[in-house]
Amino acid sequence: MPYIVYILKCFDGSLYTGITNDLVKRLKAHNLGTASKYTRGRGPLVVIYSEAAGDKSSALKREFQIKSLSKSNKLKIIANSS
Repeated sequence: MPYIVYILKCFDGSLYTGITNDLVKRLKAHNLGTASKYTRGRGPLVVIYSEAAGDKSSALKREFQIKSLSKSNKLKIIANSS
């Protein structure tokens, strides 16, 4: 199953980047507060960006690249994907 790199927008305006092979299930877990310590209590959460990454290794590398960016650069990636 292919992996997906995604960015969530939290209720407080912050961004969260992660990977999954089932985005619908993972978003539900985030909104229930069971997927990540960071997103717990910051819902409701909305997927504002996603990209296919192929395998887990590629997804982890891409996640690291995105997490290394400033918020403004993350927003540019999101804007360019529309």
